[in-house]
Amino acid sequence: IAYGTAEKMHVRIELSGGLELLFGGKKVHEVALKDGSTWTVQQLIAHAKDNLLTERPELFVKGDSVRPGILVLVNDCDWELSGTLRTELHEGDTVTFISTLHGG
Repeated sequence: IAYGTAEKMHVRIELSGGLELLFGGKKVHEVALKDGSTWTVQQLIAHAKDNLLTERPELFVKGDSVRPGILVLVNDCDWELSGTLRTELHEGDTVTFISTLHGG
């Protein structure tokens, strides 16, 4: 055991439907989350907002969740089937955010 170094949990964030424009134009972000406690999608959304989002947070988040019209998939499964904000994340998971909101 190495003291002074915290283990990290690695999660992949994928963005599409225009959301990538709010995250510096990057469609994929590999993030290392401090391990030792359970991470949920809600915590990942806050982490992404605080650490990855580069502009216009109001287009990504509303309160402690994503804005209505943003689909969330955890390992290609609709988060509605796995507990939405309370969905627990694990090493190697992929969380995809897809915007269905388009101007006209």
